[in-house]
Amino acid sequence: MTAIELKSISKVFGSYTACRDVNLAIAEGEFITLLGASGCGKTTTLNMVAGLEDVTSGDILMSGRRVNDLSPVQRDVAMVFQNYALYPHMNVARNIGFTLKMRGMDADSIRERVEKVASSLELSSMLDRLPSQLSGGQQQRVAIGRALVREPKIFLFDEPFSNLDASLRMKMRAEVKELHQRLGVTSIFVTHDQEEAMSISDRIAVMNQGRVEQLGTPEEIYSRPATRFVATFIGSPRMELAPGEIVSGAGGVACRIASVEFPFTAQSGTVAPGRQVDVGIRPEHVKLGGAGMPATVRLVQPVGPTTHVTVDWQGGTLVASIPGFVRLSPGASIHAAIDPDHLLVFDRQSGELLA
Repeated sequence: MTAIELKSISKVFGSYTACRDVNLAIAEGEFITLLGASGCGKTTTLNMVAGLEDVTSGDILMSGRRVNDLSPVQRDVAMVFQNYALYPHMNVARNIGFTLKMRGMDADSIRERVEKVASSLELSSMLDRLPSQLSGGQQQRVAIGRALVREPKIFLFDEPFSNLDASLRMKMRAEVKELHQRLGVTSIFVTHDQEEAMSISDRIAVMNQGRVEQLGTPEEIYSRPATRFVATFIGSPRMELAPGEIVSGAGGVACRIASVEFPFTAQSGTVAPGRQVDVGIRPEHVKLGGAGMPATVRLVQPVGPTTHVTVDWQGGTLVASIPGFVRLSPGASIHAAIDPDHLLVFDRQSGELLA
């Protein structure tokens, strides 16, 4: 069953269009992430789902019911914000149970619900503490607990880990994913961090300039990006692009980068020779040493389990991800081989994937 459906929703602020023609269908219990750079429209989209922003055009449906004119409370959604939004004068127990108190629930029922949620988030020993006595991760868990205790139909997360350090962000990702696996509540998560999106999502909606460029599973988004933008936004280190041209090759068409030709099969239909393209090459599909094209090492970056080596060749720049530590120096001559089975070919003008 579809829990949330966005039907051609747009949001205009004066002369600025923040979101345009956004279409999404989110299944019951699904975890969807809206991913994109600052200003792409992801938070505005989330706020429209929450009822914090009016929709300029289009419709939002929840369980098949149009909710455009309903308040956040009537939509039965709970939102977790980037800044936690805890009451500094209230202890953890009162922060978690505050919305239940506002609903008029009796004290015993509130206490029971709060203790249950606190236990699930490992906050039971902290119920008497004030927010100022908690770490960033603990405060974020309290904010999540305040959303959980309401038992909403939908969770909305607006960049909830942005204020945390790297190791704590990874820990909180795992906690939110485990929480979702346990509860199965339909969730929309907003982030600019592509690694975060890949690690916790059932599906990802990559947004750019107010539009959804691609909706798919993490594997689909990474392996078969629909556009050049998605291809370069997803992946670390990022995919390098080399300018190329479609030429006739033995048994079909090929892509020529500088003087090197790579055969490929078009995604659909035929691709005429002479078409100008950009060819995407991911770091894990570049091998160094042995056979290949002559190249010169520009930069060596060890990052623990792998080393990222940037090289210059006749077609431009490549980055290779090599397992372990690599003893290479800038300026060294080397050979680089590209796996032709994993090239991604994009139309130069439209940016759409051709192969």
